[in-house]
Amino acid sequence: MEDVLIFATVLLPIVTALIELVKRSINIPKNIVPVVSLVVGLLISADASPFTDLELILRLWAGCFAGLASTGLFELTYRMFEDGTTDES
Repeated sequence: MEDVLIFATVLLPIVTALIELVKRSINIPKNIVPVVSLVVGLLISADASPFTDLELILRLWAGCFAGLASTGLFELTYRMFEDGTTDES
């Protein structure tokens, strides 16, 4: 399980960047962004066999985690900088 989480952590910034690229280049509704993020995470993780020893099902789990986490990570940082609440004091 640790390997899956480590692989998901490596995939997370890649998926986040690709989702942001898709959002800026194609006008997609905000309510389907998590689904697109999940699909991108699954596709990238399935194609990452040269970079890891994990079996396909474990790579897909990592891609699922990375895809769903990337949407939450982007929204969290976007709202934090939008509200100006970067300083906790």
